Amino acid sequence: MASTKPLNVYSGPDAIRKYFDPDTHPPLPLVELPQHLNPFYEDGVRIYAKMMSMHPANNVKIMPAMNMLAKEVVPEKTKTVIEYSSGSTVISLALASRIYHGLQDVRAFLSNKTTLSKLRLMQFFGLDITLFGGPSQPNPLDERGGIQRARTLAQQDDATLNVNQYENDANWQAHVKWTGPQIHAQLPDINIICAGIGTSGTMTGIGQYFKQAKPSVTRLGVCTAPGDRVPGPRSLALLSPVEFPWRDSVDAMEEVGSKEAFGLSLRLSREGLICGPSSGFSLQGLLNYLGKQKAAGTLSDLVGSDGVVNCVFICCDLPYQYIDEYFTTLSTDNFHPIHNQNLAAVDLYRYDEAWELQPTEALSHFADDTTLKPNTILIDLRTPLDFVACQIPGAYNLPLQSVKSSSPSPFSDAAVLESQWRDLEAMLTSDRINAYDLSGKTVCMICYNGDTARVATSVLRAKGIVAVSIRGGYAALRSVYSDLQRGQGGRGAVQEWSKTPTVLVNELRTDLSPSQGFGQNGVPVEVL
Repeated sequence: MASTKPLNVYSGPDAIRKYFDPDTHPPLPLVELPQHLNPFYEDGVRIYAKMMSMHPANNVKIMPAMNMLAKEVVPEKTKTVIEYSSGSTVISLALASRIYHGLQDVRAFLSNKTTLSKLRLMQFFGLDITLFGGPSQPNPLDERGGIQRARTLAQQDDATLNVNQYENDANWQAHVKWTGPQIHAQLPDINIICAGIGTSGTMTGIGQYFKQAKPSVTRLGVCTAPGDRVPGPRSLALLSPVEFPWRDSVDAMEEVGSKEAFGLSLRLSREGLICGPSSGFSLQGLLNYLGKQKAAGTLSDLVGSDGVVNCVFICCDLPYQYIDEYFTTLSTDNFHPIHNQNLAAVDLYRYDEAWELQPTEALSHFADDTTLKPNTILIDLRTPLDFVACQIPGAYNLPLQSVKSSSPSPFSDAAVLESQWRDLEAMLTSDRINAYDLSGKTVCMICYNGDTARVATSVLRAKGIVAVSIRGGYAALRSVYSDLQRGQGGRGAVQEWSKTPTVLVNELRTDLSPSQGFGQNGVPVEVL
C-alpha cells in the first residue's frame, strides 16, 4: 500500500483522485458494536462493522468500479460505459469514469421496479437511464434481461464498454487488493468475516483473501431468503449462474429476509451507526449464525488466541436512497406519526417577510383620511357584519366562511389553516376574484389578526397577483391609525371606523353605489 495521508488533506490537480484512492487515504473505519447491540457480548463475542460506506463514494462498489475500469478502459477509444446495476455499482462507475478516465457518458440499465427516489439519485449523478421489465434481478445469461443487453451493445461497438460486474474478475479482486488487507491490519485476531452476496464480488474477494492470509477465519456468506428481496443481495437460486468462485470463498451460508434486514439497519442507524439495508442484512446473517453455534454448543470452537470471538461484518451502503422502502417493508410501529399531517397537502406556496407590512407601513398605501391610493385594492376578509361595523373606506369585503372574529390563528391550529387555505385557493378557481382584473394593481389583504391575510397573500402571489398583508390585522391597523389621529387632533376617520353596524346600515341603504351589494342578513358590503 502507498503512503496514506494521516491528516486527510488532498491538494493539487489530482486531489480528487487521491481522495478516492484507497492506497492514499486512511483505512475505512472498523467500529465495534456496543454491548446493547450485541446479544452475544456476554458469550465473549465482539462484533465490528467495517464501514465501507465511509469511502468518499459512500458505498462498497467504488473499489470494484475503480479496479474494473483500470483493467478495461482503452484510452482514446472508450467513449461510453454501460452497466446493468441496481444503483451503487453504476453510480460508482460514473464517478470513477469521470475522475480517473475523463469519461462523461455513463449509462445505467436497471429494473423498472426501481424506486423513484433511486432513479432520481442516479439522475442526480448524471446517469443516462434505461429501464427493463421482467425480474428485478435477472439471470446474467438471460437474453431477455438488461444484463445481457448491456453485454451485447458493448460487443457491437468498440467505443462502448460494459465492465460486466457479474463476470469481471477485477470486481472481486478489488477486495483482495484493498478490503481484506485493511480488515486484517485493523483486527489481526479476526475469527469470522461476514458479507452479503449479490454479484458475490465482496464475499468472494474477502473470502479469497482470508483463505490465503488467515485460513482459520470462518467466512460467512449471507443470501436473501427465497421469495424475498433486499436491495443488492441475491437468493441462493439466483447465485447459481454467477461464475465468480464464491462457493470456494465461504465456509457457511445464512439466509435473511427483508424485514430483518431493514429493521436491523434502522436500529443501527438510530444508534449512530448509519447504514443501509444490505448492512443490516449482513449483521442479521452473522447473528443468526452465532445463535446456531451457541445453541449447538460450538461457539467456543470459534474463540481465538485472545479468548474472544472477533467478528466483522461489511457495512456496504447508506439508508438514504432506500427511505421509501423502509416504510413499505416495516410496520408503522417503527415510526413516530407526523403531527398535523393534513398540512402536507395545503399551504403549498412560499411566504416572504417583505409581503407582510407593519401597520405603520401599511398606512403609506393610503392617502389622507385612509383614501386608497391609485392602483391599490384593499380586500377585507372579515364577516360582513364586522366589515360594516368598522371598515376602511374604499375596501372590498370578501368574507371567508372559515373566518370569524373568534377563529384562532391559522398558524396555531392546523384544521383552521387547512380550511382557510382551501377557501382561499378556491377563490381563484371561482368567479369571486378575477386575476386579470387585479393585474397591475397592489392588493392589500386584511383580516382580524393578520394571519389569515398572510395566508391569502401567499395564495395570491402564487397566482401572479401582487399582494401584501398587514401584520396584526385590522385591530393593529386601527390602533396605530387612532394613535396617529389623536396625535394630529384628527377625528374624522376615527369616528368613521367606530360606527355601529346599525348606523352604517342606515347611512348606506340610502346611497349604495353600483359597486356595492348586500351580504349576509341584508348587510351592505363592497363586492369585487
